[in-house]
Amino acid sequence: MFMKQQVACELCGRHCLLTFHHLIPKKMHRRSFFRSHYSKAELQNGVMLCVTCHKTIHRFYDEMTLAKRFNTLYALQADEKIQSYLVWVKKQKIQ
Repeated sequence: MFMKQQVACELCGRHCLLTFHHLIPKKMHRRSFFRSHYSKAELQNGVMLCVTCHKTIHRFYDEMTLAKRFNTLYALQADEKIQSYLVWVKKQKIQ
């Protein structure tokens, strides 16, 4: 889902077009563990990320890892791989 306006990515802070990232990937929503431990509203929680950040998160981690370990913005921001990536991406030009 793309937003028409350019606002800041919740991960890198750059102003560009954003996509919605489910903090618990939709692929995991049908699994009994997630259905029994999270409400429907919690499963729909997400953050607005630029395309570059969104693709990178999914390149670094599979859906199960994202769902169990990185299901909050804080957890994503605290990860060493993501922190290293953020240092790099903040220096890049927005296309």
